[in-house]
Amino acid sequence: MLAYRHAFHAGNHADVLKHLVLTRVLRYMGEKDKPYTLIDTHAGAGGYSVEGRYAQKNAEYGTGVSRLYDATDLPAPLADYMDLVRAFNPDGQLRQYPGSPAIANMLLRETDRLRVYELHSTDHRILASYLEGRANTQVSDRDGFGAIKAELPSPTRRAALLMDPSYEIKTDYGKVLSALREALERAADTVVMVWYPQLQLLESTQLAQRLKASADAAAKKGWLHVRLTVTQADAKGFGMMGSGMFVANPPFTLHDELAECLPLLVERLGQYDGANYVLEQKAV
Repeated sequence: MLAYRHAFHAGNHADVLKHLVLTRVLRYMGEKDKPYTLIDTHAGAGGYSVEGRYAQKNAEYGTGVSRLYDATDLPAPLADYMDLVRAFNPDGQLRQYPGSPAIANMLLRETDRLRVYELHSTDHRILASYLEGRANTQVSDRDGFGAIKAELPSPTRRAALLMDPSYEIKTDYGKVLSALREALERAADTVVMVWYPQLQLLESTQLAQRLKASADAAAKKGWLHVRLTVTQADAKGFGMMGSGMFVANPPFTLHDELAECLPLLVERLGQYDGANYVLEQKAV
């Protein structure tokens, strides 16, 4: 786990989906005057160079964010997210990609609380330096899954939780599920966002159904599930075909915003004729 570096994957199709959802959730939460708390359990380095050797190794951003960067015909929610990416590149060229802490840094107000967790020593150091001047912020090098007990319920009462581990260790699937249950048990109206990779692996294929069952039992405002499939597994069944986001207690606006964006994402990010999306929700 500690060998994982998100820099290799920065700006890929999975980041596009994850950060589109994150942007919409944070925009919605920022509409109310009362402050809220964002907890990011696997925060990474904050931002990433797409010109660096890590990102250039497989150039995953080339089939992700770069296919949208110069587009002028994007639906409003997608255009808003891309505006944030462009704001992270002041000279206009796509050189850097903002991770979730950078997106949070751009969208949270001074009164909103940010709690970020990152175990990798190098990424933690970069992240701490990046967020050093931000008010109401704590950067921790402790296990993000273990932080839920300390963070929820939040002093602000309103809270959002983002979990996107690497899943390089299969136990991450079970930890995500347990963390969702614990978060909703401690604060049933927390907006819980879970990213997961779409793999031909039992744990991956079962995760969404297990998250739904847990949210059915404990989430005050239902759930939303979105999955974007962009490619096929290789001949041996390996490879990430796409990714999904599961949101417990989603903003009521989220379903329609994603429905507006997903056909275009399939068109622009799809790498084979069978590229598709799933969008489902259970409102309470």
